Formats: sequence, structure tokens, C-alpha cells
Amino acid sequence: MPKYLFQGSYIGEGLKGLATEVGSPRIAAAKQLFGSLGGTLECFYFAFGAEDLVVICDLPDNVSAAAFSLAINNSGKARGRVTALLTAQEMDQVITKSPEYRAPGES
Repeated sequence: MPKYLFQGSYIGEGLKGLATEVGSPRIAAAKQLFGSLGGTLECFYFAFGAEDLVVICDLPDNVSAAAFSLAINNSGKARGRVTALLTAQEMDQVITKSPEYRAPGES
């Protein structure tokens, strides 16, 4: 099952909710969210700095990952971005591809 990285931050009422609810219930909510999409939570870390949280999850496909991202960002209480992760074996396959590409300004 494909892996995805989510990096996000709580905003507005989401920060207030986190302060009231604390961390463990947010992890339980993440497990429920991924389960509802046919996936699983691999790890969930709270952070400080540019992002408030970092999550790695398994989801069936990009459509599920986009639905997850949309649900979070549409809540108005958090914002973030999803990045698809590749295994070493997938990267090996990437290297074997030879796409034809003309860069801007080249003939």
C-alpha cells in the first residue's frame, strides 16, 4: 500500500481544541480517519517550528490521499500538505524510465 507524508499545522480554533483535548485523542482521530479511507497510521509526531505535526500513513491510492488532505484543509482548523513517498524499489524503477522532455528555452 502506498505511503504518504503529511506535514501540517493547527490554526485558529484547531489550536484551542488541541490545548483542550491534548495529544493522544488527536492520534486516535487520525487512526480513525485513515481507517475510514482503507488505510492505516504508521506514525504521528507532534513538532514545533514550521509544522505542528508530521504523520506517515498508508493509504490505498492517491484519491484516498487527496480525500484525506481535503478533509483536513476544509476543516478550517488545520492546514497541511501531503507528499507521496517512494520505496527504494520504486525509485529503482523510476531510474529505468527515459522520458522525452524539452526544457523551456531549448530547441
